[in-house]
Amino acid sequence: MEPDASVVPAIKVTARHYDNAVGASDAASQGVIRAELLKSRPALRPGEVLEFVPGMIVTQHSGDGKANQYFLRGFNLDHGTDFATTVNGLPVNMPTHGHSQGYADLNFLIPELVDRIEYRKGPYFAQAGDFSAAGSADIRYVRKLDGPQATLTIGQRGYRRALGAVSTEVQPGLSLLGAVELQRNDGPWTVPEGQHKANGVLTLSGGSAARGFSASVMHYDAHWTATNQVPQRLIDAGSYLGRPFGRFDSLDPSDGGNTRRSSLSGEWHARGDDGSATQVAAYALDYRLQLFSNHTFALERPDQGDQIAQRDRRQVYGLSASHAVNHALGALPARSEVGWQLRHDRIRVGLFDSAQRQLTATVREDRVRQTQWGLYGQTSVEVTPWLRTIAGLRADQARFDVDNVSCTANSGAASAHLWSPKLSLVLGPWQRTEFFFNAGRGFHSNDARGATDAAAPVPGLVAARGMELGARSELMPGLQSSLALWKLDFDSELVYVGDAGGTEPNRPSRRHGVEWNNRYIPLPWLLVDADLAWSQARFATHAPEGDQVPNAVNRIASVALTLRELGPWSASLQWRYLGSAALVEDDSVRSRPSLTTNLRLARRLGRDSEITLDVFNLFNRKVNDIEYAYESHAPGEALPVTDARHVHPAEPRTLRLTLKVGF
Repeated sequence: MEPDASVVPAIKVTARHYDNAVGASDAASQGVIRAELLKSRPALRPGEVLEFVPGMIVTQHSGDGKANQYFLRGFNLDHGTDFATTVNGLPVNMPTHGHSQGYADLNFLIPELVDRIEYRKGPYFAQAGDFSAAGSADIRYVRKLDGPQATLTIGQRGYRRALGAVSTEVQPGLSLLGAVELQRNDGPWTVPEGQHKANGVLTLSGGSAARGFSASVMHYDAHWTATNQVPQRLIDAGSYLGRPFGRFDSLDPSDGGNTRRSSLSGEWHARGDDGSATQVAAYALDYRLQLFSNHTFALERPDQGDQIAQRDRRQVYGLSASHAVNHALGALPARSEVGWQLRHDRIRVGLFDSAQRQLTATVREDRVRQTQWGLYGQTSVEVTPWLRTIAGLRADQARFDVDNVSCTANSGAASAHLWSPKLSLVLGPWQRTEFFFNAGRGFHSNDARGATDAAAPVPGLVAARGMELGARSELMPGLQSSLALWKLDFDSELVYVGDAGGTEPNRPSRRHGVEWNNRYIPLPWLLVDADLAWSQARFATHAPEGDQVPNAVNRIASVALTLRELGPWSASLQWRYLGSAALVEDDSVRSRPSLTTNLRLARRLGRDSEITLDVFNLFNRKVNDIEYAYESHAPGEALPVTDARHVHPAEPRTLRLTLKVGF
């Protein structure tokens, strides 16, 4: 909901890159990040665009075609569960997915087309539904460009990327934008990644910000070979089966996958002179993924290896509508919004045993029909000049129909519903400082195959309850700073594990923490970003195996210095810290913290042209993107194997040179 000028005091935004300054939004855990900031720092992969969301850290552990891993507020969000993402109104998260619930693959994102990111943290916002308990982000593309542009990037280890984008006015008030991206990469891996990506966007738009429409066609296709995590014991030994073995070696060179995503979407919006706003949107999406992974090597099937194949084929259809009006609540100025959202997935999903990408047995294969709808309403009221309230209520319904084609006994149907109240209080501003309190209920859906399991069904919708208390201030000239104390409780962490084809019965959980976010412009040419977060995650009920939530990182930090417009030059330096986490419930095995540094140097070559050098992992630190603890056995290893630590290393120092030319 956009604040009405008559409700929210107008206070100048010191750092123009952000719209989350004091008085600029209805709640402190949301904001808007503009394209100007997105261009200031390097992004190694499209998913890392989300690292501009304060407190978010993004890593990759299995090839550039697989969805990223996300860390926020005490969560290892895996590949997207509990953080809902959309691009141009299209949902990214996939329920009842072949690999993981809520799988969010952002590799189709083209960073150069991003206009803004509207982010929210916590379950306090009525517009956000499934997978948004920890937060959500809506990424919006530009509708027109200042002029045609071409971008070419070359880098070490076979990295090549080309992007061409152009927009034109078809007729007065009607614009057409097109962009095509091609990319390949081998990476530092002993087995070359051989990633090939093709990506395209075509958008027709008309009208204005007050009244208009847009329609987009997107297509993305990629295939790759993956080097998954490997046992730390083999890296420490330095050899395997009489041959050298290092951080970038693989135990199954046939791991990898291919994916495809095609979509058609459209939206229409209108804003009245009285401040009312209406929006209607629809989309259709065709999605494919085939993923081959071998995490335990030869532990379960010594003769052929433990590789598994995961397939997901689906069509997704959706509709949404919202309407907001300004009105009076008694004598108080108010703004209310109501909205409706519908999503239907038609899925063919399966898990198979495989060897060298050849299927050898079916573990489980299903046809799934999953329908979810949500209805919400919220009202913002200016009670006094120093007190604003936002109250909301959301109702969600989910229907699961599963036809197990490999075992009819596991077929079935189920439904679930959930009511989610929301409340925010904003006090101030006083001396350019305001205080806030947010509370709300959110949820994530469980996999349909778990919800319809005849032997041990899990809840279809899992509730989460959260609250936060904090302050944000612009008391110091040029500085935006916010501090928040938060907590989030889940009724359960029951999840369907795609790697195993069954339900993992985790317990209820509790998380709490502190976030401190800062944006500082001490000089017109210097921007400083500093985001620091501490959190604690525990299972709410005691068990003999321990209470730690595995892979819940307790400390993360990101600090960046950006020098802008020093003549034709600009530069940025970013430090990123990912803290330690328990890898097992009793905390006997922990991941190692990591600190990496990225550097960007850029020089304008003319009004519309620029050359940029990105240096990732500047100091060439030997750190890991992800660590896990589980049993495995490599072919030829002596038994028993006691070291459970498995790691996926971060890439070494990597240089990439980009030439951007505008016409």
